[in-house]
Amino acid sequence: MIDLLRNITFVHPYFLLLLLLVPILAFWYARKRSGRYPSMRMPAMDGFSAHSLRGRLQIILPILRGLAFIALVFALARPQKSLRQEEVKAEGIDIMMAIDLSSSMLAQDFDPNRLEASKSVAKDFIDKRTYDRVGLVVFAGEAFTQCPLTTDHSVVQQFLAGLECGILEDGTAIGMGLATAVNRIKDSPVKSKIVILLTDGVNNTGYVAPLQAAKVAQEFGVKVYTIGVGSTGQTMAPSARRRDGRYVFNMIRVEIDEELLKQIAQMTGGQYYRATDETSLVNIYDTIDTLEKTEIEVTVIKRYSEEFYRFVIIGLIFLALEVFLRYTLLRTIP
Repeated sequence: MIDLLRNITFVHPYFLLLLLLVPILAFWYARKRSGRYPSMRMPAMDGFSAHSLRGRLQIILPILRGLAFIALVFALARPQKSLRQEEVKAEGIDIMMAIDLSSSMLAQDFDPNRLEASKSVAKDFIDKRTYDRVGLVVFAGEAFTQCPLTTDHSVVQQFLAGLECGILEDGTAIGMGLATAVNRIKDSPVKSKIVILLTDGVNNTGYVAPLQAAKVAQEFGVKVYTIGVGSTGQTMAPSARRRDGRYVFNMIRVEIDEELLKQIAQMTGGQYYRATDETSLVNIYDTIDTLEKTEIEVTVIKRYSEEFYRFVIIGLIFLALEVFLRYTLLRTIP
């Protein structure tokens, strides 16, 4: 029974006060027994077995009844065993990822191209943000929300894996991509809200100016991290598209409006990064992961298992054994 009480807590501990009756009942039983069996002087004890085995075993009966009483009192107190106690200290923020889907994202200066490398690194980044809400916006010549903010990262990653160039009108509407992301995150109640804007080009279309979108982000306390993706010099990239949808590749000069991306980041309190290869892109996301951590309250999770039935079973076993012995092996004649 002592082993059963390890890591045990009681829902109704006041029932344990009944255990105070145990010494009182023991004292009462001892007085009653001495009164029931008075001493008798005999000139000789030949023929009497004063210390028979049955006589000595009679003491077991009240002990068994007492143990049954104790076990049932523990059952009334409703014991519970703590199975696990887990302290979770989470760091969570809201993150909207805005990813460029213009045809230039198929450039082959990343392996196999800029888009696939960006998707792979973004997936790993999402995996690390266990307690964050993450959403996804895509843009090219237009922009739309691919996935709203959610803690179900598997859904975000499914949408991320399905991204392809060509599903939107071609072009690079940086302002519209940023404005869409900000609109999705601006009303979030959390303290820290960020947008990670990834592009490989120059704003050349859209009806929202990039700096205008950055000003809106600034007003709503949204921090924007901008990432320019692309090597330096020239690279093999799409230059035209055939009627069957396939792209024609040629050597194209890499052009990224770094000054614009720096301005957006500076206005909103974020930072601008240039990724010239996949390794530097991984390092950029690692840096953002380190910078953006907002501590939230500690949650203590406790799980219990009900243990009262064990004490009920033990009590009934003691009681049944006491009754069995009293009316069989240790039966006495009044």
